Amino acid sequence: MAARRRDPDSREGSASRPLATYKEKRDFERTPEPAGRKGRRRKGERRFVVQRHRARALHYDLRFEIDGVLVSWAVPKGPTLDPKVKRMAVHVEDHPMEYAAFEGVIPQGQYGGGDVIVWDHGTWEPYGTDDPAAAVAEGELHAEVHGEKLRGRLVLVRREDKGPGHENEWLLLHKRDEHAVEGWDPEAHPRSVVSGLTNEEVKASPSRRWRSDRPAAKAEESVEEDEVEQVGDDELAALEDLGKSGGTWEVFGRKLKVTNLDKVLFPGREGEEPVTKRELLGYAARIAPSVLPYVSGRALNMHRYPNGAGSKGFWHKELPNHAPDWLPRWDNPLADPGETTTYLVVDEPAALVWAANFGALEWHPWTSRTDEPECPTYALFDLDPGGKTSWDELVELARLHRTAFEKLHVRAYPKVTGSRGIQIWVPIATGPSFEETRAWVERVSRTVGAVRPELVSWKWQKKERGGLARLDYTQNAINKTLVAPYSPRPRPGAPVSVPIGWHEIDDPDLRPDRWTIRTVFERLDEPDPFRGVLVHDQELPEFG
Repeated sequence: MAARRRDPDSREGSASRPLATYKEKRDFERTPEPAGRKGRRRKGERRFVVQRHRARALHYDLRFEIDGVLVSWAVPKGPTLDPKVKRMAVHVEDHPMEYAAFEGVIPQGQYGGGDVIVWDHGTWEPYGTDDPAAAVAEGELHAEVHGEKLRGRLVLVRREDKGPGHENEWLLLHKRDEHAVEGWDPEAHPRSVVSGLTNEEVKASPSRRWRSDRPAAKAEESVEEDEVEQVGDDELAALEDLGKSGGTWEVFGRKLKVTNLDKVLFPGREGEEPVTKRELLGYAARIAPSVLPYVSGRALNMHRYPNGAGSKGFWHKELPNHAPDWLPRWDNPLADPGETTTYLVVDEPAALVWAANFGALEWHPWTSRTDEPECPTYALFDLDPGGKTSWDELVELARLHRTAFEKLHVRAYPKVTGSRGIQIWVPIATGPSFEETRAWVERVSRTVGAVRPELVSWKWQKKERGGLARLDYTQNAINKTLVAPYSPRPRPGAPVSVPIGWHEIDDPDLRPDRWTIRTVFERLDEPDPFRGVLVHDQELPEFG
């Protein structure tokens, strides 16, 4: 057997100059790409990313986290789940870890000029070796990938039959395993798993960009959120300085009368301090820019707990007469006599802080917008566990939904509820009625439920379900809601409803109440996996 040749560029040519080739090819005063630096080998799961890149020619960039960098291959026709297909892959320079989040436009005239989206991402582990860097150097890497689109085992093998000048050419294939799908075409799945946008849409209006003049940890910024004001340190300090009885707090340019700031609103988890009203208000101010895209332009139903999560809450929809004049609001023209007429609309961050100050521990936006209240913009799936439903069983139901959406070629976005369940939002274009949307969700849900009928009950009353889970399609109705992303839930520790990527469904450490108002900001250092729900261009496919 011929000896394998080591790829001369596989480790940047010199261990003492990490990312040297990457940096030499780019002018960071002109390109928005992250300058980056080699990171430390992280404990835990390794990341992988696939970027769809339209430069001189369309190709896909497949990147695996190995020893603090993204070891990368350009795949002209893209990776596939089809085990019959072999793709050419060209081994290119290592990229910095920050590049895993890069989505935007590289100026023409710069290296790789063109538009880039995050086509897929997730976690991976090497198969058959504990040293993937050595496997790459030897010319054969087996990778078990857990992505939104790609799953199963990918194999990269360096070609030894091409001779000099072709050392960087490899073959990429998918093993014939349970995730293999014959005929699977990456071009049938063109949207970003982060923003929900296509390359063309990113080129026309990129939602995120990089600032190469900033440290890597602060280099990424959202274009869409540039106009959403962030709460300042001085404002948060002013809240902390107020006495326990409260006073006037100026935040986001609005004056709020806040009271009872040391009142306990959430019991503490074991070993933790309880959560006070002061802490909830600070959380609402800090999280508001992340929540606004999902609630603006929509009526908000408030679930109020004035006496805290330890007491019984109630729904409050009508904006009270004593609400300040500056609060955005909407008068519902469809309201019948005796029904709620005027709703809060969180079109500015201070409005969310006001809602929290009003005792709203949960925030529930309508699924239709105020300009077209009878037209849903989401199809909602609510996986509601019963008393006997284990977390593993609920995750199994979520995986079955994931498979159904893949077969239907539908973009769907999951989140944990912060309580016990999982919810899935499917963004749709304006058109179908609530009745049509509900009927479609019911057909999908009943098909999924039929796979594991012993786990699911279709009874309406909880006491009649025998402790089984309910796949609740009935929330697809006007004035019906699911809890907003990043909203707290009225449980000990103030857990938060948090968007997740589909690959995280397979994370053994995932729990529905994993994140709280104290820990979720670490999560926000990563790209928001829910952003794709803001792109409403899908038509519900025929089904059943």
